[in-house]
Amino acid sequence: MVRMALITFLLVVAIGAQGANPVVEVHTSEGLIVLELNQDKAPVTVENFLAYVEQDGYAGTIFHRVISDFMIQSGGHFEDLSELETGEPIRNEADNGLKNVTGTIAMARMDEIDSAMRQWFINVADNQRLDHTEQSCTREDEAKVAAALERGLYRPKTCKSFGYAVFGHVIEGMEVVKKIEQIPTEPKGMHQNVPVKTVVIEKIQLRGSPEG
Repeated sequence: MVRMALITFLLVVAIGAQGANPVVEVHTSEGLIVLELNQDKAPVTVENFLAYVEQDGYAGTIFHRVISDFMIQSGGHFEDLSELETGEPIRNEADNGLKNVTGTIAMARMDEIDSAMRQWFINVADNQRLDHTEQSCTREDEAKVAAALERGLYRPKTCKSFGYAVFGHVIEGMEVVKKIEQIPTEPKGMHQNVPVKTVVIEKIQLRGSPEG
């Protein structure tokens, strides 16, 4: 508890020193990608992401899923595809008005609305189907389906996915993103779309931090 309180305090100080939105540098084996995080629109998601950054929790992870004309994904696996430990799932902020357009960064998740933890992706196309809309499922819809399944009933959803929470965008290094996108991929074990050339995240740090 004391460590997490200290991390939160350090993040507040670092963010305050940089202005409204924090900027982070993603140092990869293919080059530098710089992201501006939308602290105002996605406070829960940004706080979660920066907590992993502060703990150096992304160092050594790879871009383990790359799909051309869709997205490049990272944050959860090492080079041998072993999975990193995660914290608790966070609230999905896909309804914050930000859209999954080219160059934005968003949280990966499982089927459940509030299931994002540490994995994230960069959109390399305008992916409208990932956005929250008026037709999106709600948490109430999700609860009704779960309750029906517990009773042995099947309740099909008539709504669309809640969406994937955008929490920032690329401000430098889009050419690096495109380079990663163009790497050929192959299946490895249970994983699909794994780049044949490993792209490692060496570190992610706040711009202007002492390490930078």
